[in-house]
Amino acid sequence: MKHVRTMLIPLLLALPFSGVTQTPPSGAQEKPAPASPSGAQGTPGGTQGATVQPKGMVMLDSATYVIGAEDSLQVTVWKEPTLSGTFPVRPDGKISLVLVGDLPAAGLTPMQLSDNITEKLKKYIQGPSVSVVVAAVNSQRIFVVGEVPRVGPVVMTPGMTPLQAISSAGGLTPFASPKRIYVLRGEAGKQQKIPFNYKQALKGDSKQTFALLPGDTIVVP
Repeated sequence: MKHVRTMLIPLLLALPFSGVTQTPPSGAQEKPAPASPSGAQGTPGGTQGATVQPKGMVMLDSATYVIGAEDSLQVTVWKEPTLSGTFPVRPDGKISLVLVGDLPAAGLTPMQLSDNITEKLKKYIQGPSVSVVVAAVNSQRIFVVGEVPRVGPVVMTPGMTPLQAISSAGGLTPFASPKRIYVLRGEAGKQQKIPFNYKQALKGDSKQTFALLPGDTIVVP
């Protein structure tokens, strides 16, 4: 009997440990969260405080582009979000801003308008910093009609030629007459008809590379 008790004691001592799966310390099985991709937090690209170009924003020279009616302007006043935003230029050529009220915009460059807004805001804000960017060009358009895939208005870029405008309209259809294209231009109450030879323009003829003016209509027979 004493011999049996002697054998059972080691077995009983071993029972709590045999076949038992030990739980690892808290957090031992936790995997670190995957790192956030660059730019996931804060501003895109991970650059804090970076100015993001709005979708569809037109990149123009703020020192030379002349604002026109129906253009859309992005006005940013540093550290003043309530004064910043996108503002349309009304048909009367003005925009309306908080504190400033109605302000002429048409006929000015974005840089000139920025200076004007800055001067107006000095009455209310100490050392205002203002930037003006053209968000959408709606005042300077030309029109393409006739044998092109996309008939209608085309946003005019600085120095745009008839060849470039036709390209923006999708090129010529198979039924177009490349040698009979012309540009209708109204100046001083008179309408001028300017011939344009598409094939010669493709060959680099300098006579066909004249710049279009806002309101021109390209007719493709």
